[in-house]
Amino acid sequence: MMSGGHFDYEQYHITTIADSIQAELDKQGKEIPREDRWHDDDWYKKYPDDKFYSTLSEETQKEFKNAIHYLRIAAVYAQRIDWFLSGDDGEENFHKRLNEELDKLNRE
Repeated sequence: MMSGGHFDYEQYHITTIADSIQAELDKQGKEIPREDRWHDDDWYKKYPDDKFYSTLSEETQKEFKNAIHYLRIAAVYAQRIDWFLSGDDGEENFHKRLNEELDKLNRE
């Protein structure tokens, strides 16, 4: 049985965005799969660096990581408030679960 629903389960999009940003960080400097390349082999012989995903500056990487952290916090808040407003959690459980999940995020 699914709980919540006050936000029509839209809060999961927040986590999807955070995961997508993390995926962008993870692929930096790696070779682009052949099926995702835009040019033919001759192009990549002439411009071999184009076969690789670009690497963001340290400053931009830091801000991407900040965004991921804040989005994950927002996702926790949205989920906990959803459950509270849907009647799945009372105030005591809302605060308890919110604090537990935020503490867990801060330990990661």
